[in-house]
Amino acid sequence: MGKRFRVLVFLLVLSGVGTLLGSALSRSGLEDTNPLPPSVLPGTPERVKVEVLNGAGVPGMALEATRVLRDLGFDVVYFGNAGTYSDEPSVVLDRVGDSAKAAAVGEVLGIPLVRTVPDSTLLLDLTVRLGPDWEHPGTVAETTNSDDPWWDIRRFFRKGTSPARKNP
Repeated sequence: MGKRFRVLVFLLVLSGVGTLLGSALSRSGLEDTNPLPPSVLPGTPERVKVEVLNGAGVPGMALEATRVLRDLGFDVVYFGNAGTYSDEPSVVLDRVGDSAKAAAVGEVLGIPLVRTVPDSTLLLDLTVRLGPDWEHPGTVAETTNSDDPWWDIRRFFRKGTSPARKNP
């Protein structure tokens, strides 16, 4: 029984050391593989906090705009439906008196109408209210210039064209 006990203790110690070593090695690689986005790195400008409201009632509209803004580093703190739907055009509302931030978001989303409507109770910089006139910035070029079927991979190998466009 003494020999079996020593073998069992040896195997337990070996598995414990292996577990600790494996854990240490796997954790060391995690820090380098997940860098912080540019907007959170030290020394970068303050985040632009945005809320995106679907004012047209089109399903998924606020989510599309949110994805565009987040991909570009904007901090979308809320997205969803507006309190009421209307036919009013899309608008970017500046809530803190910084029209440069509002103009930047308007340019990214293709919304020319920017207004300053300060509201210190919202705890955000901008409100984007999407109207029925808003289209995803990439949709127009992708849908109007492509005659190729979606499955045709030859479009990726044409010189001087993007996958969504065809040479005239």
